[in-house]
Amino acid sequence: MAIIDLAAAEGAARAATEGPAATHGTLAQGGKQEASSDFPPFDPANFAPQLVWLALIFGVLYALMARIALPRVASILSDRESAIETDLLASRELQAKAQSAAAENDATLRATKARAQAIGRAAQQQASAEAEARRVALDAQFSARLKAADAQIAAAKAQALAHVEDIAQDAAGSILQKLTGKPADPRALAAALGALKS
Repeated sequence: MAIIDLAAAEGAARAATEGPAATHGTLAQGGKQEASSDFPPFDPANFAPQLVWLALIFGVLYALMARIALPRVASILSDRESAIETDLLASRELQAKAQSAAAENDATLRATKARAQAIGRAAQQQASAEAEARRVALDAQFSARLKAADAQIAAAKAQALAHVEDIAQDAAGSILQKLTGKPADPRALAAALGALKS
């Protein structure tokens, strides 16, 4: 409001010093009014007040910026910087925790793998021992059966050989009877077979 009043006062003082012809222009031919050719901000008489007002307005704006706006901007920037620093510290801590968790996980995986391999080896050894015991038992069983079979074969062979003489004697008697037409003497056949044996 004071600025408007000062501008109005300056305009009135200028009008009083220059006279009515300068403020209202001159009348041209035909009674038309001609406007002044000077634009007021470019008028050299107005430079000094404009510079004063420029300095006042700049000072007020500088004071407002320095006292109100810039501290707020600085506090916002410092808040952001501290928040970023806090986030960076938190992310570094989380990264360290993640790395330690990954190392623990790797150690657990290695221990579990070693245990699994040990269990597998023990199971394989146990299975091999059981298979070997079964094989030994089956070998013993088969060898016992083989011995029994050999004994049976030997008994059958001995029994068959014991009857071979009787069979040979009967066959020789039948052959002689067919050839001669008379029955053969069993004692003579037995003597002849005994002579062949010896």
